[in-house]
Amino acid sequence: MSDDREQDQPEERESAARPVTAAARRERRASARPASRKDDAKKVSKSEEDEDAASKKGRATRARDAQEKRPSLISRGFRYIREVVSELRKVIWPTRKQLVTYTGVVLVFVTFMVALVYGLDVGFGWAVFELFG
Repeated sequence: MSDDREQDQPEERESAARPVTAAARRERRASARPASRKDDAKKVSKSEEDEDAASKKGRATRARDAQEKRPSLISRGFRYIREVVSELRKVIWPTRKQLVTYTGVVLVFVTFMVALVYGLDVGFGWAVFELFG
């Protein structure tokens, strides 16, 4: 019985294999996608769809008067402040102990890097002086 299952699986895998080309992927997505409600209510032929798309292309843009007015600079500034405060409330702030620990780690690392760069600078300076001096 387990042999039958093993023999059936490769066939299922082959049929369910991922498409290689982009066109095959688009075709697979389109076939897997359910029909939209608009298409269910009214079946539209391909030529009618093309006509609808062509008619939409020729439309004029909206008039400037129909556009929404932008808020004033002051109201945008207040909105920005409100959003900053709301984002800062989401931050998980470190405890005092964590802050001291992190500060110490940073200071030790910076001190080490300064010493390393200083040592390399002195060493290369000495080598250049000995070579060309």
